[in-house]
Amino acid sequence: MSTDHADARRLRDREDARPDEHARPGRFEADAVLGVVAREWILYGRSWRATTFAAVVEPTLYLLCFGFGMGALIGTLAGFSYIDFLGTGIVAVSVMFQSMMPAVINTFIKRRFLHTYEGILAAPVDVRELVTGEALWLAMRSGVYGCVPLLVAMGFGLRPGWGGLLVPFIAFFAGFAFALFGIWISAVINSVRSMDYVFSGLFTPLFLVAGTFFPLTELPDWVQGLAVANPLYHAVELIRGSVFGGLSAGAALLHVGVLLAFIVLMWFLAGSQMRRRVVT
Repeated sequence: MSTDHADARRLRDREDARPDEHARPGRFEADAVLGVVAREWILYGRSWRATTFAAVVEPTLYLLCFGFGMGALIGTLAGFSYIDFLGTGIVAVSVMFQSMMPAVINTFIKRRFLHTYEGILAAPVDVRELVTGEALWLAMRSGVYGCVPLLVAMGFGLRPGWGGLLVPFIAFFAGFAFALFGIWISAVINSVRSMDYVFSGLFTPLFLVAGTFFPLTELPDWVQGLAVANPLYHAVELIRGSVFGGLSAGAALLHVGVLLAFIVLMWFLAGSQMRRRVVT
């Protein structure tokens, strides 16, 4: 009888250890990342209508209300009609909201309340693959939805150049960066109430000081200096430069380099902080 109890205890110990074993760093496997993406795609199929409605309506209202309301007063800005100027900026803002906000909210809920990641890590998936898969899915989704304001602006007269074909790829690239940023934040905060600080103290300054609604040259020099550290500013410049042209190769490489450095930093921070949260 004592032998049976000992065997049962050892079996329970092995079962309890499985999530930790799979969560330990090892070889990074693309199949595990794609498995996480596939899971999100299946879940998306159950809620795509509500998600699409919110993703399409909100940036469209921003564009129409600000574009026509303020556009009637402003006319042209930086050599472009205001609705064209705003439309290219709203693309980047939409990408940020469609990637960073779900990364903060959904990731926190799945980790803290639903314990979804405990089940995922019981499979041959480690934390790095989990974080990458979650961010990759959000980047794909935001890359598609983020182009909606551009299509709306085209309906009202925007005529993008051939560089406009790069917008979905820039949106995906920026979405991946913001998704990783959101996942890291979700792993840092301890409660739902902490999100108020994130949304009011971080989201609002990010999209206001990014050249979305007005050129940064209208702001004080010290604010312009801070904006250089804003990843959304670099996404706005890349999208606007692709649509209108006139962006030099050096400037484009600078914007891409900043976003790439931000991605690398956030990938390490998100993976490290998430490991502390889910691997105990």
